[in-house]
Amino acid sequence: MKKVQQGFTLIELMIVVAIIGILAAIALPAYQDYTARSQFSEAVNLAGGLKTVVADIYADKGAFTDADSGSFGVPAAADVKGKYTTSVTVTDGVVVALAGGDASALIAGKTITLTPTANNGSIEWACTSNAADKYVPAACR
Repeated sequence: MKKVQQGFTLIELMIVVAIIGILAAIALPAYQDYTARSQFSEAVNLAGGLKTVVADIYADKGAFTDADSGSFGVPAAADVKGKYTTSVTVTDGVVVALAGGDASALIAGKTITLTPTANNGSIEWACTSNAADKYVPAACR
């Protein structure tokens, strides 16, 4: 009677485990960067929500100096927050969102700043951040 081989050899199993380990070592940092970037996008969205309020104040008053947190319809800094964003502050029309809370350690304490500039009746917004570019959403780079 002929004996049929069944199963895998130890060498074959070790090769498969090594390949899985290499793939995991590559995928984990990429996933952490993706997670941090998606969490930081919450700060951009929350800050972007206040652009309309600042624009309304500019249209009404003619200057950005009155656009501050807690005045003229701008909510207090601590009132605008999310799961990954601690606060969104408005000072003289400049909107600053601070990442924190449950945010990744890669972006915790980093900010997104939206700065308005009046340009012949329209408002242009410049977006800057003190976080590494790979964590900043593409709309803000």
